Amino acid sequence: MTQDHSDSILAIRRSSIPFLWVGTAAIIAGGLLAAVTSPLKLTHGSWASAYLVLIVGVALIFFGVTQSLLTRQVTRRAITIEIGAWVLGSLAVLGGTVVGQPVIVDIGGAVLVIALIVFALAVRSGGVGRATAALWVFRLVLLVVVISIPIGLVLSHLRH
Repeated sequence: MTQDHSDSILAIRRSSIPFLWVGTAAIIAGGLLAAVTSPLKLTHGSWASAYLVLIVGVALIFFGVTQSLLTRQVTRRAITIEIGAWVLGSLAVLGGTVVGQPVIVDIGGAVLVIALIVFALAVRSGGVGRATAALWVFRLVLLVVVISIPIGLVLSHLRH
């Protein structure tokens, strides 16, 4: 008799794979950036490395994988918008910070909010029908990121 593990938390759903690839690439890029920050005396290198690892990498993987566990089906369109907005918004935040242009950081923050809205709507509309611990953790992390964006935008303007 075979056992069906499709509902197991250990099962990797196809919809989470793009998030795993992009997030892992960001984590590796952040690690490489950390390795060259000191020798190259990069002013924002340490911050940019942490941003790549924690926001572009870990947060994207968390939202993508958790979304795939909390929904019956995630559309390709939603995945494309989520990853595209997350990467473009993050690139704008990183680039705007490095070149000292807070307006670019603002645009990046707005694009990140769009990605978070799409994540929230996908989980809300495609949910499994009950509030699970995973859903509450997803909501909490999403709320923390949503709150941190305007804080980061204000800090960007105060530094420049």
